[in-house]
Amino acid sequence: MRTSSSYQLPATSVVALAGGVGGAKLAHGLQMALPAGALTVLVNTADDFRLWGLYISPDLDTVMYTLAGVANPETGWGVAGDTWQAMEMLGRYGRDAWFRLGDRDLATHILRTQLLAEGRTLSEATRDLATSLGVENSILPMCDQAVQTLVQTPDGTLDFQDYFVRRRHSDRVTGITFRGIEEATPGAETISALDSASVIIFCPSNPYVSIAPILAVPGMRDAIARSGAIKVAVSPIVGGTALKGPASDMMSALGHEVSPVGVAGMYKGLVDGIIIDELDRELAPRIEAMGMAVSTTNTIMKSDGDRVELARHALGFCESLARRTEVAR
Repeated sequence: MRTSSSYQLPATSVVALAGGVGGAKLAHGLQMALPAGALTVLVNTADDFRLWGLYISPDLDTVMYTLAGVANPETGWGVAGDTWQAMEMLGRYGRDAWFRLGDRDLATHILRTQLLAEGRTLSEATRDLATSLGVENSILPMCDQAVQTLVQTPDGTLDFQDYFVRRRHSDRVTGITFRGIEEATPGAETISALDSASVIIFCPSNPYVSIAPILAVPGMRDAIARSGAIKVAVSPIVGGTALKGPASDMMSALGHEVSPVGVAGMYKGLVDGIIIDELDRELAPRIEAMGMAVSTTNTIMKSDGDRVELARHALGFCESLARRTEVAR
């Protein structure tokens, strides 16, 4: 048995589960903290939809633009310096351009739609686009099959983008389902990445509509569970609220405590530990009582420096958990 002083985390191969701006930020931090090629980002695609005849993949694009260094720094999504002439022209044609697509962003959707029409899988199309933008790490969709998040509300069932963008996530959520999930399968690259990973990180993304769809792909949860990797989540809830998006409203409406304790309960049995913000330090004993290790640090990523510091903290936490596991053997 190796002693704790001699143990080191195996050659790091990291898989990050991500969706949305928070997930993209931590993925970017991990990219800065790791050697090129060491990171695979597994991205939610249940937000994907078609608009104006184009295949739109919001979470894939947010991650891709962020890792490529071209994301709009003010919004976290879209392309920096983009213009909106196409949307303005659609308005002149009397169309409701409720989902805003910048002119440079449109090029991504046009090319993706063409690649898919030529018979490429979503994984292949994503690789083509990301490589062209200079991304040196792997970005993988959670599956190549079409899956659609449906949000149940008192006014009926809404497509996710209707709920999130058109209606500004103002409806009370009573349930969430994923249409088509039964036919979905993890790609071979995904299974290979999970099998070979030394670390799996659940980014601070919405647990319901960013991480849950990934885990719902048949075979995905089992592949994560059987991986020998250390698995750590980063809470997207800080001080009783989500930093961005409707996660806190969803947690409250669906019966979960709006705190890192509620997040930990959703991931219980799947992760070894969770990182929470310093503001929530007093909640650590409640999480530890679930059998989950806890680490506290600043989780609010306002700058690139914050992103890489959180990434390094997460990797260090994983190393400490791996060392603890090795010593226990």
